[in-house]
Amino acid sequence: MPEAPKITLNPTTEHCCYTTLADKNKRKLEFIENVTTNADDVQKKVLGEILSSNAHVEYLQRHGLNGKTADRHTFKKLMPVSTYEDIQQDINRIANGGTSPILCSKPISEFLTSSGTSGGERKLMPTIEDELERRSLLYSLLMPVMSQFVPDLEKGKGMYFLFIKSESKTPGGLVARPVLTSYYKSSHFKNRPYDPYTNYTSPNETILCPDSYQSMYTQLLCGLCQNKEVLRVGAVFASGFIRAIKFLEKHWRLLVNDIRSGTLNPQITDPSVRESVMKILNKPNQKLADFIENECRKDNWEGIITKLWPNTKYVDVIVTGTMSQYIPTLDFYSNSLPLVCTMYASSECYFGVNLNPLCKPSEVSYTLIPTMAYFEFLPVHRNTNGVTNSISMPKSLNEKEQKELVDLVDVKLGQEYELVVTTYAGLYRYRVGDVLRVAGFKNKAPQFNFICRKNVVLSIDADKTDEVELQNAVKNAENHLIQFNATLAEYTSYADTTTTIPGHYVLFWELSLNGTTPIPPSVFEDCCFAIEESLNSVYRQGRVSDKSIGPLEIKIVEPGTFDKLMDYAISEGASINQYKTPRCVKFAPIVELLNSRVVSNYFSPKCPKWVPGHKQWSN
Repeated sequence: MPEAPKITLNPTTEHCCYTTLADKNKRKLEFIENVTTNADDVQKKVLGEILSSNAHVEYLQRHGLNGKTADRHTFKKLMPVSTYEDIQQDINRIANGGTSPILCSKPISEFLTSSGTSGGERKLMPTIEDELERRSLLYSLLMPVMSQFVPDLEKGKGMYFLFIKSESKTPGGLVARPVLTSYYKSSHFKNRPYDPYTNYTSPNETILCPDSYQSMYTQLLCGLCQNKEVLRVGAVFASGFIRAIKFLEKHWRLLVNDIRSGTLNPQITDPSVRESVMKILNKPNQKLADFIENECRKDNWEGIITKLWPNTKYVDVIVTGTMSQYIPTLDFYSNSLPLVCTMYASSECYFGVNLNPLCKPSEVSYTLIPTMAYFEFLPVHRNTNGVTNSISMPKSLNEKEQKELVDLVDVKLGQEYELVVTTYAGLYRYRVGDVLRVAGFKNKAPQFNFICRKNVVLSIDADKTDEVELQNAVKNAENHLIQFNATLAEYTSYADTTTTIPGHYVLFWELSLNGTTPIPPSVFEDCCFAIEESLNSVYRQGRVSDKSIGPLEIKIVEPGTFDKLMDYAISEGASINQYKTPRCVKFAPIVELLNSRVVSNYFSPKCPKWVPGHKQWSN
């Protein structure tokens, strides 16, 4: 029997072992082959490393592990499956300056702010310096995989719209910021050695500019100046890329003027940004300016990406989960170029890569890389209600449910699971909240379709609003109706990403009017604003700082509209005894039914309040 290959948790260092790009790619692909073939052995080794490194931290001691690091059975028997609420007190202690080994033996270097929320605030995910290496490793796998499907990508540049977001400091002095902001500000990104695969049209200074207008303007300008060199375009989320195209629609005349004159618009005031951009915009280019003007002045912008950047081979954006709503718009602007989702990651941990990147968006699956963390999977089940197909996921698990968790190599094809991770940075059997379906296997490692984020009913960009939060926000708004002797009879919601860019939340309200005084439009506007003020900090940041979400809209519908909605659900097979109004609708015929019965609509008149950081930090 041949000897199994030795398992390394990091691919061999590039610089000393191979020099050509082909060699680099080969070694990265060999690494993927190795860790997926030996997935279970790798997972045992990962868990052993995590537990031995953190053997004496408070959290493990508290649950009786007492330095036991030998086997998975003991770990699973003693350690409970956890949620953010279970560790929030520990997180707060670290945030407030606690330096003892509470969750991790290594110092927590910063907190990564999750777009999932707890009590209306971003969750704080602990991280350590070593995690930057692990995240960089996953990034290094993406282009070797891509190069198998699209040749010669090293011969041009990528035009990616990358941005940093605001950050804050905890009372104990630790930085709290989104994971991508952390990565872009790290030396791994800023001081990266030359690599043809990370050769972007945007200078680092434009990406790291905190002013979102100046950053977007200059990244677009640099992309236009180098339009013939661009072989791939993208952003992190589909919504962000579409926002860039809409920005171009609005500001192309200013951009054309800069290219024609060889000077940079005075609105760009950041000195480092100006200096870096002027190295690219170094002289007037009448021919390019005329070409861009000719394309942008046309009424129809269909295929504008392939017109302005004619050598583009694909669009690299996340279009899984809630981002799938943007696929038709992306197809329109790109002439249906391939939409590529390369990787799967979160604030808690980076997970895996797409080994078949040119597949259809509906078929995207991610292969979890077994070195990234220790993975477990909790089976989930669906409840069908005609209109809704909701996921049943208990908030806390009993002993029987805890025993249902399975390891990476033991998941079943076609089954849906909630992802549970144990990380090097101090999360233990932590429920990430993502629902995945097993789509296949790469050797012994499963490949997953991303299905949804649990409990999320509304999402436009990075925001995630669940049903309970929406209910509480609506209840706060309903108080404005009391003086008119009116109540809210029924409501539902919809994330509208087609009629406005950026997209916005729409609430359909059916009222019960018992008074005779008409309700002024300003009252419904106050209701819109009250809802926005009640939503989580991620939503409010999207409205105020990132400009990634438009004003919330309330649409008043005719009396009897929700009876019609129930009739439709029953005609589609719902049980009249079990039917309840869905708090979010996505199915086009239902949205059309609701829109056909709208009698008036109102928008939030101003942005809600938002400041960086957590509420308790500013008290």
